[in-house]
Amino acid sequence: MTHGNIPFMKLSSNAPCPCHSGEKYKKCCQPYHKGILPSNALKLMRSRYSAFALGLSRYIMETTHPDNPDFTQEREEWEQTILDFSHNTRFIGLKISEFIDGDEEAFVTFHAQLDSGTLTEKSRFLKTGGRWLYESGTFTSGDHR
Repeated sequence: MTHGNIPFMKLSSNAPCPCHSGEKYKKCCQPYHKGILPSNALKLMRSRYSAFALGLSRYIMETTHPDNPDFTQEREEWEQTILDFSHNTRFIGLKISEFIDGDEEAFVTFHAQLDSGTLTEKSRFLKTGGRWLYESGTFTSGDHR
């Protein structure tokens, strides 16, 4: 197992994307994990789900808005928290139930099927400096971490 932007789980570029879009990883979330900016909040949300599934902790940190309660300057501790969650969770499925797009603010409501149960969240994203960032989320059911 490794950490950072090196996945702890080896995934072929031709494998199905962990975000369950039905696309190959190389055509879906991999470009964002390699530095391309997602054009909207829905693509960012899917790429963050994949990053959690793959243990790409730095991607999670880099796409989190500074106003998010989890955001901290204690990078090593934050990274370890993300890696612990990723390593101890199976990411079984993802369904998007609502996407409200905007120029500077957007919302995505999703249902993430994890081995611990279904997490349902309405996520808020803000566009900062031309980049979409995850600002906060409201959990409506399930086990959330």
